[in-house]
Amino acid sequence: MRDLLARAGRETLVVDAGSLGPPAIAPDVPRDRVFAGITIETQDRGGFVAAAAQGVTRVVADLHREGRVEGLLAIGGSAGTTIGTAAMRALPFGVPKVMLSTLASGQVRPFVGGSDILMHHSVADIAGLNRLTKTVLANAAHAMLGMVANRFVPGSDDRPVVAATMFGVTTPCVDHARKCLEAKGVEVLVFHATGVGGQAMEGLARDGQLSGLLDLTTTELADELVGGVLSAGPDRLEAAGRKGIPQVVSVGALDMVNFGPRGTVPDRFAHRKFHVHNANVTLMRTTTEENAAIGARMAEILGRSTGPVVVMLPLGGVSMIDVPGGPFHDPEADAALFRAIREGLAAAPHVRLIERPEAINDPGFAQEAADVLLGLLSQAAPGGRSP
Repeated sequence: MRDLLARAGRETLVVDAGSLGPPAIAPDVPRDRVFAGITIETQDRGGFVAAAAQGVTRVVADLHREGRVEGLLAIGGSAGTTIGTAAMRALPFGVPKVMLSTLASGQVRPFVGGSDILMHHSVADIAGLNRLTKTVLANAAHAMLGMVANRFVPGSDDRPVVAATMFGVTTPCVDHARKCLEAKGVEVLVFHATGVGGQAMEGLARDGQLSGLLDLTTTELADELVGGVLSAGPDRLEAAGRKGIPQVVSVGALDMVNFGPRGTVPDRFAHRKFHVHNANVTLMRTTTEENAAIGARMAEILGRSTGPVVVMLPLGGVSMIDVPGGPFHDPEADAALFRAIREGLAAAPHVRLIERPEAINDPGFAQEAADVLLGLLSQAAPGGRSP
């Protein structure tokens, strides 16, 4: 693969992440540099793989900051895929990333997360060179060549870029707010709040590629707390605050925890209230206690934000099915959520709290959410220029 890239005129930097025998070819980045300063927790294979992932990630991030990384190409089984994709996830969106892996035909979310990694299945194990492995190795190298040589660069566009979070049960709200923002010249990227959507949005915020967040659908926090299948991980809601990005946040779809088909719901939840969204999605109503915990968690995270934050509470219901007559209507559980947020934000005077009487999908709620974010973007823009 290195030779194919070199013959095409591309400089290569081979990073040695090995820890046993000597490398087959002389690397450009030796393993001493990869493992420098890293404490290996256990002296077994798992310990060395974890250390290698940490070291390669640091090396690649350093090379990228030096302007020496046009793309990242890696090969491996479970260990190599763990190491390679760890480094890939540390690179910004848009940098070509190709992972040739024996695991690319299975569940790849632990490796890809919210990043733009291209997983290329090796078909056979990479044990020696033969007509099959030569073909997949060459195709992976040529895929990298194609992406690097023809890298898409968006045209000049000075519009502010806003990320919004949406679920089926908050679609009317987010659609209305999106149209209001677009009418004012804002480019809106909508992320489906299915775990990976939240991870992708957090990644863009972390990379500094967003002007603001319209984070109206924070349902992934419920899955993380309770144990649903659509968690975005423990860092959800963190990135924008750390970067100082203006954000309008609400509690969309926090009335539910997500599972697959009804038969896949863990037995420990058998006594709970469910709504079958479709044959593949089962929703479970969050309880008063869970809502209080989620609200406290939201207030804690948002209270640490370094940029402007507005939290909006729809007192009439947090989703399409959390309204009078709806299957998840539970004023007591909602009240616990709202109360925990109010109490938690009392110690964070820099976070503004807006409470509206209607449900989240009411056009008035969506309109104010858009207007408030436009105001925050105007204040953050040079000279206070409005979008």
